[in-house]
Amino acid sequence: MRFEIMRLDDVDGTPVDSTVVDAASVNRIVQQAASIGQRLWIRPAGTTVS
Repeated sequence: MRFEIMRLDDVDGTPVDSTVVDAASVNRIVQQAASIGQRLWIRPAGTTVS
């Protein structure tokens, strides 16, 4: 399964950039973000927000 990971702005929470990764990479990216206090939004790739 693939996931879209969006890095969120620290001030207003809007998406700054995004990347699509496989499930095996999600944990590593989350750990890196947590170590620097970065906010992420993770969802299955290919979905749209209504």
